[in-house]
Amino acid sequence: MNLIELNGITVHYADEGDPNGAAVVFSNSLGTDFRLWDQLIPLLPKGLRLIRYDTRGHGLTSAPEGDYFMGDLVADAAALLDHLNVKDCVFVGLSVGGIIAQGLAAERMDLVRAMVLSNTAAKIGTTEMWQGRMADVRKGGIEALEEPILERWFAAKFRREQKTTLAGWRHMLCRTPVNGYLGVSAAIAETDLFESTARLTLPTLAIAGAEDGSTPADLVRETADLIKGSQFHLIRGAAHLPCVEQPQDYAAVLTAFLKEQGHV
Repeated sequence: MNLIELNGITVHYADEGDPNGAAVVFSNSLGTDFRLWDQLIPLLPKGLRLIRYDTRGHGLTSAPEGDYFMGDLVADAAALLDHLNVKDCVFVGLSVGGIIAQGLAAERMDLVRAMVLSNTAAKIGTTEMWQGRMADVRKGGIEALEEPILERWFAAKFRREQKTTLAGWRHMLCRTPVNGYLGVSAAIAETDLFESTARLTLPTLAIAGAEDGSTPADLVRETADLIKGSQFHLIRGAAHLPCVEQPQDYAAVLTAFLKEQGHV
């Protein structure tokens, strides 16, 4: 277990693979922790340095009270990479992790040489939508939202056939600290990165799930189109967490992108 004090919080992270290899950094979605990537990691090429961390308010990372700002989440990622002496990584972010990727690439070009924007956008939802979701959580806990969230996370076939696995993801979601869920929701609600993302020029792969109810494929493609030369890949039979539902397909497209960048 790796824990480090950064920016006034304790950050939980994993630093695996070849310590001398090219770094690939993974950032999780709202309501999950870095175990989101468990099925993907063994499928990636050997020789990489694979870094995962729990976003502020999630997993074993501290969950301070109050609203968070996207600048906080970006600063957490930057501080961790500075601590680990990482430069020129490929940053893979899913959902809010993808927003963090966009913010980090805009602010710290020394840290990110290429990025993967998975099931994300420059702006996700509306302020009113997020305020309503936060009000529901304050009233009834995350459990008040668990069914619609799981319906957006996973395709109908997965929910029907993988009930035991689905139960595990339900537990992860509902065990997310309420402070963390609300704090990150507040950060997403106020974030619009259209202008800064449109100025990015680094190599970018956008990944979408064909059945994603949180960030539909058209929304992901719209964000990809902001970045000149970006690639877009649609994973069929998957919703918001394709690295869980279709890890082989996800690993294949990610590996191809890493090879194109000379990262493996």
